[in-house]
Amino acid sequence: MNQLTTVILAAGHGKRMKSNLPKVLHKIGGNPMVKHVIDVAYSVDSNRVVVVVGHGKDQVMSTLENENVIFAEQKEQLGTGHAVMMAKEHFGSGDVLVLFGDAPLLSHETLALFIDYHKKNNFGASLISMQFEDPTGYGRIVRDGTNAFKRIVEHKDADADLLKIKEVNSGIGIFKSELLSEGLKHLQNDNQQGEYYLTDVFEWVLGSGNPVGAFIASDSAELMGVNDRVALSQAEKYLQNKLVKKHMLNGVTFLAPETVYLGKEVLIGQDTVVYPGSILLGNTNIGQNCIIGPNADLNHVIVEEGVHIKQSTLVESKVGSYSKIGPYAYLRPNSMIGKNVKIGDFVEVKNSTIGDDTKVSHLTYVGDGVIGKNVNLGCGVVFVNYNGKSKHITEVEDNVFVGCNSNLIAPVKIGKGAYVAAGSTITDDVPGEALAIARQRQVNKTEWSNKYTPKK
Repeated sequence: MNQLTTVILAAGHGKRMKSNLPKVLHKIGGNPMVKHVIDVAYSVDSNRVVVVVGHGKDQVMSTLENENVIFAEQKEQLGTGHAVMMAKEHFGSGDVLVLFGDAPLLSHETLALFIDYHKKNNFGASLISMQFEDPTGYGRIVRDGTNAFKRIVEHKDADADLLKIKEVNSGIGIFKSELLSEGLKHLQNDNQQGEYYLTDVFEWVLGSGNPVGAFIASDSAELMGVNDRVALSQAEKYLQNKLVKKHMLNGVTFLAPETVYLGKEVLIGQDTVVYPGSILLGNTNIGQNCIIGPNADLNHVIVEEGVHIKQSTLVESKVGSYSKIGPYAYLRPNSMIGKNVKIGDFVEVKNSTIGDDTKVSHLTYVGDGVIGKNVNLGCGVVFVNYNGKSKHITEVEDNVFVGCNSNLIAPVKIGKGAYVAAGSTITDDVPGEALAIARQRQVNKTEWSNKYTPKK
């Protein structure tokens, strides 16, 4: 079986980004650019992925610590050829694919076609080229009289005739491992930049008697390299348009698609409607027939069918089918909401489980709670879960009614079918079916206002 090693170049400074953050860590679609490249590398069955780091290596390595990658270090930035040399010990047998950490738009479809083109034609090396009306800054692809690849000439080394060529090198290449290893040994830095160009390996492979392929990509936008904030915004726009189109073709309605921001891992079921201003990121999975938004902010959230989320923020939580969230609700991590639940305006839930058919309609805080089915929490109820040192659980069993402006001081348990009178501060467990009243008895002072209010 022919193995595939992918080397991702991610060592550059990215000075034009004008940022303390390494260029490859700038995000599109909610993920660092280099993460997109790692994902596409594994989508074409790479056996291993090597990330070459340099500038800001600690930040890059920390960000990617949970990714299945090998790191190689380029201590001096001496060109793309030199960067690939740093990963040489990891090549193995088979083919070596070279990608760029600042080119995050490359699709699985294009990359798979390119690799297939390389293998079927038994090329010693292949590159992806593209046609640009304005090819300024790119290396030109020079072909011979039979239209076969001849060489690449970098823009700064090209004469006037070569600068007229519109077919340019994307930088992405695939090589037979043994040819790449040998070709790297022959690289010279006798150019205006004083760098070792990976592109020179293609000419060496051709000169060694092995054919070289140049695969023209159908969509040059996929090969965009991001070098500044303008390009970053262009890449983001391209990705968002692509993601929205994919979901719409799968049966999702976007009322104002240009106002919605999506992560590429997001899944949305058929006949769901996404309203303007919504942000859907991470491993968010939305079921069918939902209404999301306007202005819904979801990150790593599971939403079952028929849910309505309006003007609310949900993080690392789950919402059961036919529940209604918002407006202006906040579900913090580990909030597990049952079916047909109402979480209303200005309600905050954290690290809590809420059973089916329960209503938390407004102005309530539920923290570290376990709430049963068919519970009603009135306006202004507070789960007092923190004593300044540690947090405790509040349990509210099925069919409980908690009146407005009540404080439940954890740890405490409200038994099944119990009632808590409005304005109570509950410090002890309440038995099932009981009525708990924890407030001072009302006293009326007659004619008090006449005595208190000064005479005119």
